[in-house]
Amino acid sequence: MPYIYNLKNTQVPTTNLIGEFECRLDDKSRIILPSALKKQISPEAHDKFVINRGFEGCLVLYPQNVWDETTTKMNSLNLFVKDNRQFVRAFNNGATPLSLDSQNRLLLPKSLLDYALIEREIILFAYSDRIEVWNKKTYLELVSNEPVDFAELAEKVMGNPNKSNNGDGLS
Repeated sequence: MPYIYNLKNTQVPTTNLIGEFECRLDDKSRIILPSALKKQISPEAHDKFVINRGFEGCLVLYPQNVWDETTTKMNSLNLFVKDNRQFVRAFNNGATPLSLDSQNRLLLPKSLLDYALIEREIILFAYSDRIEVWNKKTYLELVSNEPVDFAELAEKVMGNPNKSNNGDGLS
């Protein structure tokens, strides 16, 4: 995966997916990957993905090349450390490889759909190098509960250039 380097000389992936897309599951638990989103996926993914459980009750769809890069980082963890083992297990729990079919559809595993409470209506929320897959109702509730003071949160996460936050933000 190509990288650029920021001022602190840390790797930043050049993949920058963006957008919010409404989809519907068909009767066979497939979704059509929207063409505007498919155009953003690196050819290095070869129309292959990995989906797993995400945070806050969503699923996360990784293009294959991003998944490979992510798991390479995890493979550097010391698995003799209990927290590391627990994290790796939790991260990989339910991870399933997927491939686009000839009609740009992905077959989503029933166990993961059940985990995310997905029945028919889905929101695909693309950001950074991944795509979150949400039950539409859950997603709308999440975004309607945005922080009371977004400016304060932005300052906390993105501000304070004199404080090192060890990867928690960009300062």
